[in-house]
Amino acid sequence: MTNLFFHAHSGVRYLVLLAGVIVVGYALFRLASGRGYGTGVRIAGASFAGLLHLQVLLGFALLFSDRFHPQLIGHILMMIMAAVVAQIPVSVLKRRPLEERTVAPHLVGGAAALLLVIAGILSIGRPIL
Repeated sequence: MTNLFFHAHSGVRYLVLLAGVIVVGYALFRLASGRGYGTGVRIAGASFAGLLHLQVLLGFALLFSDRFHPQLIGHILMMIMAAVVAQIPVSVLKRRPLEERTVAPHLVGGAAALLLVIAGILSIGRPIL
């Protein structure tokens, strides 16, 4: 069972990284081209946050099915922070009226979460890709 969680957690990592690059790239494109907030940005941001939440759940399943190693503490904290940071723009912009929504929170939140994910991967001595 541990092997299953490990391979799932390792495989979803690539989807998380891809989704993060898509959010940041699409938000940069919308911002540079002068286009406003759109459904695509919302979907990309929500997908990135959802994949990060799935990754955190898989990580906890792996953690509880295997022995705990103290060097994982930094990895766990960074990944939880990344999931929270990725969720903030999605939750905040959902409550704003449509005319007040901008792309900038997705750009900043996506980039910050992506940097936390990369730092979390590197903290356990694994390569990013």
